[in-house]
Amino acid sequence: MIGEGTQSTNQRRHNYVRENVDVGFFTDPTVCIGCKACEVACKEWNEVPDDGFTWSGSSYDNTGRLGASTWRHVLFLEQDRQKGNQIVGSSGDGADPFRWVFLSDVCKHCEEAGCLEACPTGSIIRTEVGSVFVQNDVCNGCGYCVVSCPFGVIDRRPEPLADAGGAFKCTFCYDRQKSGLVPACAKVCPTESIVFGRLDDLRARAHERVRQLRENGYGDAQLYDPQETSVRGIHAFFLILGEPEAYGLPPKPEVPTIYLRSAWLSAFATMIAAILVVFATFFFFA
Repeated sequence: MIGEGTQSTNQRRHNYVRENVDVGFFTDPTVCIGCKACEVACKEWNEVPDDGFTWSGSSYDNTGRLGASTWRHVLFLEQDRQKGNQIVGSSGDGADPFRWVFLSDVCKHCEEAGCLEACPTGSIIRTEVGSVFVQNDVCNGCGYCVVSCPFGVIDRRPEPLADAGGAFKCTFCYDRQKSGLVPACAKVCPTESIVFGRLDDLRARAHERVRQLRENGYGDAQLYDPQETSVRGIHAFFLILGEPEAYGLPPKPEVPTIYLRSAWLSAFATMIAAILVVFATFFFFA
């Protein structure tokens, strides 16, 4: 059983804000049923406007991607691969492998956040629970955060939906956390595919879940939590089947600031080269 005891992990009332402990989401797509309750709860609680009612034609996914008006996105992934010990093919000979995977994606609330580093106004801050929060009344809509997010999560709303500022993403339901409540998406998840809690507890739980799955035939089960990159881990991490690229996740996300040193060195070298060319030209024609 995924749930523990008579009261599930997501239903326990706990004020992590007051304790100043890092919290996060652990998302397990192997128990997700694709109901999209998390999407609905997120929009309802945070009063996120609709992002259009266009049928994408991509499986049953009509949301498409995360954005300024989509803070939770349930990805529908259909692959010609076997899922665990699933019997595939009409005759059971394995000639027609397939699998459906549903993954509820969200802002990763990176340990080293590119959006936070790029923000020139101080609109984006780190909260006491480790989440990355956008103060929309301080945001000037410059868009630096949009191009600095290695996951393409944060975005601006087009007119006339844009409020003051303009950059929007998941808030980690910070207002709910301050009242001792879990985020709305985790609260409504009927299968506990989305689990909210202390980050260290969740990582221990996630590693145990991967071990269980591998023992039961899911050989490609792994955790997506890029701690070895400049992002230094994420506060919303995932169990995935297969490679991260299939889920639209970069295999090695990096924050843009790691390239600053090489950029400045290149600029300095270019300046020196230009000066040498000028002096050479002057002495040649003198």
